Amino acid sequence: MPTIPQDAPAGLLTITQPPQQSTSYYKIAQNQFITFAWNFSYVLATPTHLTVSAVCDNGNTYPVGPTDGIIPGTATRVIWDAYSYQTSHPQLPLAQAKYTLKIWGDQGPDAPRAPGYLTPNSALQFALYTPQAYTPISSGWSCTGCSSAISQYVTQPAFTALIATLLVMFLSGSMVMRRM
Repeated sequence: MPTIPQDAPAGLLTITQPPQQSTSYYKIAQNQFITFAWNFSYVLATPTHLTVSAVCDNGNTYPVGPTDGIIPGTATRVIWDAYSYQTSHPQLPLAQAKYTLKIWGDQGPDAPRAPGYLTPNSALQFALYTPQAYTPISSGWSCTGCSSAISQYVTQPAFTALIATLLVMFLSGSMVMRRM
C-alpha cells in the first residue's frame, strides 16, 4: 500500500468522451461501437482494476466493455459493442432508455472520498435506442403525426385567442376604412 499524505486530494476520474454537457444517444446496431474515455487526476494509489457499468433508469445494471466491465486500473477508455452484448444476453436485453455510466476502482462503487484513492464516478448519462426497419412510402406508410398537426394547434386556447384577435382587428379596420 503506498504512503499517501493525509492532505492529498481525493483521486478523480473525469469523463472526456462523450461530452457531459448533454445526453449522447447511441444506436444498438451491428458495428456501432460506443467509446467512453476519461482522465485521472490526483490518483496516487493506482487501482488494480476498474469496473465499468451502465445503470439503466429501469434499475438493471449492465457490464460495459469486452471483459464484462472489468478492465485494467490504468485504462483510460473502454469500447463497448452494445449490439454484441444485446445478442449474447437475451435474458437481460438492453432497454431503450437513459443510462448512467458508473466507474469505480478497487474500493468499490460506494467508496468514500479518500486522499489519493480513486473516487467512483457516475456523472455521465447517455441513452440507447434500437433503430426501426425502413418502411418505404410505396408500401402505404403515412405520417400519423403530420396529418393531425393542425388539430394540435386548433385545440390550443392561445391559437383560438389569436384567431379571434385577428378577426376583431380585421373587422374593426374595415369599419374604419368605410367611414373615410
